[in-house]
Amino acid sequence: MILHLNPFTGLAGDMLLGALLDAGASLDAVRRAVTLTGLTGWRVDAEEVRTGPLVAVRVRVGVEDDATERSASELLAMAARTGLPVAEAALTAIAEAEGALHGVPAADVHLHELGGHDTLIDIVGCAAALRDLGVTHVHSAPVPLGSGAVRTRHGVLPVPAPATLALLEGAIVRGGAVGEAVTPTGAALLRAAGATYGAAPEMTLRATGYGAGTRELPDRPNVVVAMLGEPVAEAGRQVVLSTNLDDVTGEVLGHVIARALDAGAADAWVTPAVMKKGRPAHVLHVLTSLELAGRLQELVLAETGSLGLRRSVVEKVALPRHFETVRLYGQDVRMKHGRWGVKPEHDDLVRLAAATGRPLRQLALEALEAL
Repeated sequence: MILHLNPFTGLAGDMLLGALLDAGASLDAVRRAVTLTGLTGWRVDAEEVRTGPLVAVRVRVGVEDDATERSASELLAMAARTGLPVAEAALTAIAEAEGALHGVPAADVHLHELGGHDTLIDIVGCAAALRDLGVTHVHSAPVPLGSGAVRTRHGVLPVPAPATLALLEGAIVRGGAVGEAVTPTGAALLRAAGATYGAAPEMTLRATGYGAGTRELPDRPNVVVAMLGEPVAEAGRQVVLSTNLDDVTGEVLGHVIARALDAGAADAWVTPAVMKKGRPAHVLHVLTSLELAGRLQELVLAETGSLGLRRSVVEKVALPRHFETVRLYGQDVRMKHGRWGVKPEHDDLVRLAAATGRPLRQLALEALEAL
């Protein structure tokens, strides 16, 4: 499924969660995911509210303690128990952004305003809702930046907050909103979900949800709109998933390629690369249909431990081909005919070589002669 977001007045974690619930995500699935974190003393409820002329869903988080500070490593350890890569990626992005701003390693970041129950619940809840809805790709209209100032533990900071701006790097943004329009949690979820930006993609619309913010605006509803749809099949359009890896062994890379192909990928391959600071690395690529992109994305992230990947929609040009079979040493060998030539199927030659003990290269020549 495709999710297109219209952050009409902005985007926060609770607004996104409300919109996903309104679009059909299960509140029970959200609660089960939060329970897996080991967090205690919390509750999550959703209610319909009126905001301007619209009815939307507002998420309410209740807690038994008022702790608002935790270390980033503590929150990451809790998110890791859920098996939700989007949740882990969002919290990692927050830790890295805060660490860069304050000049400390991401693992040592101590979160103040972002360290409370609600941050973890919003992030894990949204990740669980995305999985429950079967979302494979997230799009967003340009994100409003907001303006003014916000008071934090570090004093008064400009809006958008520095962490929010860091998390929105690469996003398409717009001005015009007053106050804090997008929060660090909302920005981190967009990044973690691999959102692309612009007009709504071509899709068959299946559901719409409205998530309400807590502010009351005098002239408009304070909502984010979630539109859920199925991709329109287009001949030749496929997705390439790619990620840079500098800490994965060759055996693991081979395992991931095999698993991706078994899961339906059209192709999978690895290219060598040199990353920053001269580190040798590999780039893993997986070519897949639009329908399988989400499932294969989860597979690649889980198997490699990567914190993110790139998704590119490509046009695949496929020339016509047909097969015929030749008989060689009592076994069938499929011959693939293309526009510019013919070749025997490698797997058939491997099987025949094992059965006869003859060199594979020689068998390929004999198969061509048998046509």
